[in-house]
Amino acid sequence: MKLLTHIPAWLKNKYFLTTVGFVVWILFFDARDFITSHFRERAELQKLEESKHYYEHQIAVTRQELDQLKTNPALLEKYAREKYLMKRDNEDLFLIKESTPTKH
Repeated sequence: MKLLTHIPAWLKNKYFLTTVGFVVWILFFDARDFITSHFRERAELQKLEESKHYYEHQIAVTRQELDQLKTNPALLEKYAREKYLMKRDNEDLFLIKESTPTKH
């Protein structure tokens, strides 16, 4: 019991011990603890930045295609025929699917 007499009174306070226990629990053991959530958020930020760069690139490519389609009528016709399967009135359109070789 001599050991307990050397401990300061504020360390034996139940409110202080509860607060310290709560802070330790939140920082290290909780599902949303400080350390794990920091790494999780950094990983999510990196994925979001990668997708941002991807979509910025896609927007640039699409704008370039749009500019080309606005200025080149032959390219517009080719795009409409390939993408939307459009045809002229006096044409017949045949779609041919390429089969993939099967492995035996």
